[in-house]
Amino acid sequence: MHVSFGVLGAVAAWDEERQPLALRGPRHRAVLARLIVARRRVVPVARLVEGLWEEPPRDATGTVRTFVAALRRAVEPDRPPRAPARLLVTEGPGYALRAGAGDVDAWRFEQAVGAVLDGTPPAAAVGVLGEALDLWRGPAYADFAEAPWARTERGRLAQLRLQAVELRAEARLALGAPGQAVAELDAHVGEHPWREEGWRLLALALYRSGRQGDALAVLRRARALLQEQLGVDPGPRLRRLEEDVLRQAEHLDPDAAGSAAQVWTGAASAYESHVAPRARIQLESSVGLLRDLAVTGGGGLVAARRHRLAAVAAAEELGDPELTARVIGRYDVPALWTRSDDPEQSRRLVAAAERTLRRLPVDGGTAAARCRLLATIAVESRGLLPPLRSPEPPSSVARPDGGSGNAGSSRPLQAARQAEASARELGDAALLLFALNGTFMQSFQRTGLAPRRDAVGAEIVELSARHDLPRYEVLGHLVRVQARAALADLAGADRHAAAADGLAARHDLPLVAVFTTWYRALRTAMTQPADAARAAYREAARTLEGAGMPGLAEGLPPLALLSVDVLHGTEPSVGLDAEWGPYEPWVRPLLLAELGRFDEARAALRAAPAPPRDLLTEALWCVLGRAALLVGDRTWMRRAHTHLAPAVDEHAGAGSGLLTFGPVERQLAELSGELRQTGVG
Repeated sequence: MHVSFGVLGAVAAWDEERQPLALRGPRHRAVLARLIVARRRVVPVARLVEGLWEEPPRDATGTVRTFVAALRRAVEPDRPPRAPARLLVTEGPGYALRAGAGDVDAWRFEQAVGAVLDGTPPAAAVGVLGEALDLWRGPAYADFAEAPWARTERGRLAQLRLQAVELRAEARLALGAPGQAVAELDAHVGEHPWREEGWRLLALALYRSGRQGDALAVLRRARALLQEQLGVDPGPRLRRLEEDVLRQAEHLDPDAAGSAAQVWTGAASAYESHVAPRARIQLESSVGLLRDLAVTGGGGLVAARRHRLAAVAAAEELGDPELTARVIGRYDVPALWTRSDDPEQSRRLVAAAERTLRRLPVDGGTAAARCRLLATIAVESRGLLPPLRSPEPPSSVARPDGGSGNAGSSRPLQAARQAEASARELGDAALLLFALNGTFMQSFQRTGLAPRRDAVGAEIVELSARHDLPRYEVLGHLVRVQARAALADLAGADRHAAAADGLAARHDLPLVAVFTTWYRALRTAMTQPADAARAAYREAARTLEGAGMPGLAEGLPPLALLSVDVLHGTEPSVGLDAEWGPYEPWVRPLLLAELGRFDEARAALRAAPAPPRDLLTEALWCVLGRAALLVGDRTWMRRAHTHLAPAVDEHAGAGSGLLTFGPVERQLAELSGELRQTGVG
């Protein structure tokens, strides 16, 4: 029997004839829901117990096994006695639901939205999204609205549903049906007035329906609401639309847009007619298109990453190292975040760049190509510096450029230095900017290097402005936002955030708003009460939906809320069941300690790896230091003190431009005081 599951509404299961299956009581459904949230991963029995009871009964583990047995009878009624389960399986310390990708309504919904973000034509997108939205029978996991383990997933799916409504409206606008979009969007912004994209699309739909006055009224209503209720100004896209409506910009006219589309179609057709298949110029031109596609964000960024790797593989197949070097090096998309969105792809790109370097002639005019390969290695190796484990402060062996003795042998750091030196010698501004991006990505040899990164950002801003390279100018401003925030210079960070937003509006760079919105949430956390900070972070989390940057998004929203709790000294507003992503090993000891589970916290602290050297290094050392203080672990107190000491003048984590755990100086004082009392240090 084939079984499908539903969580877009009350939790349910159906057979192949869409007849509901009996799932027994609410805790049976809770177990099923918890397994669906885990997305085919194993959920330990202990975690199931935590989610089912505030005060577990004496035989909680046995009761959970009873629930699982009943669920198996419901969803696998044809399984012979004593035959192993194939759907609800036992594995290791717990259970997993091995449902297919199309067997859970939430997963089907996500796939549909992802397909549209990846470039489904508007006519098909309207149908695909309509079917996807019809899957919703009510709020996600409706019968577990208060369950902490469901909170993050409920919120994520709810936001994805709102995005789907907006994507369908956008597709209708592309099809020349603004009237249909107006009716849907009017209700949409009424129910969700904080959705700037909803307001933008509604205003655009009104304008294209010949209602310019109504469009302006909607934009002004959105501005007033955002300012009065949230204390923020509209984002760059909303501001730019208001300006365009006032001047009746030609690009708002769908007929003009249609003409532009015809020009594109004609040019693409001519290109395909005159360029031979698999020709070298075709590969190089493709990478140029992918470079432009990447800065659009969302599905465009995801598609650009995927096709980039294919282009490199195709170039290598041709056996021409100089062509391969050009294909690899031409993708000089500015990179700001220090954790890769696709680590496996990054490893393969670095390997391809290294192979090409070995095959490329040293002479014969290949210096620029070699420089681009080295810069690629430095950028794509982001976050790969080995963790610092020395018991001595790394600053004691610091080089003038911020490096350290044991870090100098790092291949990515070496590549960054070689690329920068080569680019300066060649005198190529664009090449130097690419190399400086690699320098920035490898500027985490120790903590406390915000001033060094500020200097790199300043050079990027000056050089790119002088040579009219706006994408790198944006990068430079965002690097300086991070650095100035780390040094608590909010006025300086504000100026650079505003400059980045202005450039993004002029050059259609939507991903910039993700970083500037998160910076403003950080600013709120540093200057306003905890409740205002949490509201700002919840709003900022929406910018991550569909942005195509999992390396940034995974685990960030709960980490930001935890930072508010620590900064303001409030009770934890997030728990162990949140989707912590890669940050789980470092936050787990602190959360366990906050719950009074000190033995577990000590064990988790002993098992925690040293934090990676990246934009959140200081933040994670701060988290570990706080956990060590709570459980009295002097070894980890000393380690945290050692690694935080060089950052004494910074805010822990603010160098990310996203969040802060407060002044490092305050954390060091607490650690020093405890270490002195215990006679250690």
